[in-house]
Amino acid sequence: MPTPTKPVLENFYNVPAAAVRLGLQDPKDPEDKRGEKWLRDGVNQDIDPFPSTRMAGQLMFSDSHLAEIAGRHENKPEARGRRRGPRKPAAAVPPQRTKTAA
Repeated sequence: MPTPTKPVLENFYNVPAAAVRLGLQDPKDPEDKRGEKWLRDGVNQDIDPFPSTRMAGQLMFSDSHLAEIAGRHENKPEARGRRRGPRKPAAAVPPQRTKTAA
């Protein structure tokens, strides 16, 4: 009979700490809330929401949650940047008329 494994407690982060941990927010700038908003919006989206936990009424993220969120948004080498089509030829510029002295 295999021995049961003990559950491992991960580190948990509240929303501001998770945004800093992901590098979405500068910890020295208390006015910057973009990373926090992005995380909250991701948790609240209807289709494929970000993984999270609620403890004592607070939204929390574990290390594995943050790793999954980061993995979802990793740039794939074949999908980097926007797709570009062939360049359009430059429009022909009509020659300028010059006044002749009469």
